[in-house]
Amino acid sequence: MINACRDFLELAEIHSRKWQRALQYEQEQRVHLEETIEQLAKQHNSLERAFRSAPGRSSNPAESFSEGSLLTPKGEDSEEDEDTEYFDAMEDSTSFITVITEDKDDRKAEGGNRTGSVDWTSADNVSEILDGASLVPKSTSKVKRRVRIPNKPNYSLNLWSIMKNCIGRELSRIPMPVNFNEPLSMLQRLTEDLEYHHLLDKAVHCTSSVEQMCLVAAFSVSSYSTTVHRIAKPFNPMLGETFELDRLDDMGLRSLCEQVSHHPPSAAHYVFSKHGWSLWQEITISSKFRGKYLSIMPLGAIHLEFQASGNHYVWRKSTSTVHNIIVGKLWIDQSGDIEIVNHKTNDRCQLKFLPYSYFSKEAARKVTGVVTDSQGKAQYVLSGSWDEQMECSKIVQSSPSSPNPDGKQKTVYQTLPAKPLWKKYPLPENAENMYYFSELALTLNEQEAGVAPTDSRLRPDQRLMEKGRWDEANTEKQRLEEKQRLWRRRRLEACAPGSSCGAEEAEKEADAYVPLWFEKRLDPLTGETACMYKGGYWEAKERQDWHMCPNIF
Repeated sequence: MINACRDFLELAEIHSRKWQRALQYEQEQRVHLEETIEQLAKQHNSLERAFRSAPGRSSNPAESFSEGSLLTPKGEDSEEDEDTEYFDAMEDSTSFITVITEDKDDRKAEGGNRTGSVDWTSADNVSEILDGASLVPKSTSKVKRRVRIPNKPNYSLNLWSIMKNCIGRELSRIPMPVNFNEPLSMLQRLTEDLEYHHLLDKAVHCTSSVEQMCLVAAFSVSSYSTTVHRIAKPFNPMLGETFELDRLDDMGLRSLCEQVSHHPPSAAHYVFSKHGWSLWQEITISSKFRGKYLSIMPLGAIHLEFQASGNHYVWRKSTSTVHNIIVGKLWIDQSGDIEIVNHKTNDRCQLKFLPYSYFSKEAARKVTGVVTDSQGKAQYVLSGSWDEQMECSKIVQSSPSSPNPDGKQKTVYQTLPAKPLWKKYPLPENAENMYYFSELALTLNEQEAGVAPTDSRLRPDQRLMEKGRWDEANTEKQRLEEKQRLWRRRRLEACAPGSSCGAEEAEKEADAYVPLWFEKRLDPLTGETACMYKGGYWEAKERQDWHMCPNIF
């Protein structure tokens, strides 16, 4: 027995040394790989800078840039752009060409020669509602809202030192310090989509469904305008966390969000407007770190219904990408196609978010679109940028263009002069020191009496971060995350005893949270199961009866 034990010990020591050498080799390889990736990123940026400063390039800035310093805030020095990352544009950036028609007198003279009759008088005065779409209504709020928050502390932290361990992983499962956050939760960011609600208030009065579609499309684009400088990550809500926006007095609406799933993170949202529309959605955030950039993909359909007309619109969000994770200045871009469908009339709007490319002549953050009626005939062309403005042009004639050398043809739309639909509000003074929050965003985390005990305004780590006490906020964030893990373990244990389900089923059971204010229903339009508002929240608030709310903070 002693001899056998001695032989085993000797064999174990030999194998232990072998595994130690293998582990050390893997660690060295990993460090080497990290250094190589970082060096490649720096070389990539150096080549771009050399290309931009090459003597053979055009001396006319308009030929090199569509809009000056494209990816830096207006007014910043061009040196800020040196570390920006650029991507090639899509092969077919826009599938159509627009041509503005001649003067009215010329059009009337030529009117009889055109294919299809167009009433020029009525076409010029398309709609008083569209004419005044970009006008912002004055606030009628009797409540004085805050206009500033404490300045963001100047903490330096190496993002790459944390993100290098996260390549290919789902970001919601990675604990991150508050240094990368902004003092708002994802539920509050979702509520920010309502900043330009007046577009929908105006759309209620449209008698033409295609004109209404133009305003709905402008509203869908406006939800991205707050993201252009907002590279910080919102707080991932706790399971069961809620956020209400009770602004019937000035905005004419009530909004409620609830975090209905933690893995994957999913939030349900319902909005009621006294002006005659309602909006609901369940958005699941899927995010992946790909080395040099971070992709954020919101999954789920957004529904908008106008009560008077019964028009029911459905669309989905585009993909957001955060660039220059390893080295350089962080910047965010939106890309992809969005289709908005009116399920009552079958009107459609195809929106294209063009990804930014240094080598493209297109303007930065450009959005184009075409609104078609139920017969598939194009009625309006939409154009603009997701961070500034959108406008629409009435189509009076369309024809194919001459084929290009590749044999491809684009449609040429002859249009009336463009009418503005939406224009971004200017940022508040000192916004660069307040996380680039808009006026609405500054009010979202303002403390209010009577909200549910699960409301994001009551989340302690988020409140500490807003006050600039980041070390305390990190400690509190760890406490809340551990509390949530403990809560999940208890649900897992409650499933396991005496249960015939396996480990995988038990995991699913533990993750299956029953929302308080929403319930799972089959969406007849999309065929998907989604959480929809079941009622009861505002009645509970009126009674101040919150006994059913879990203790999550």
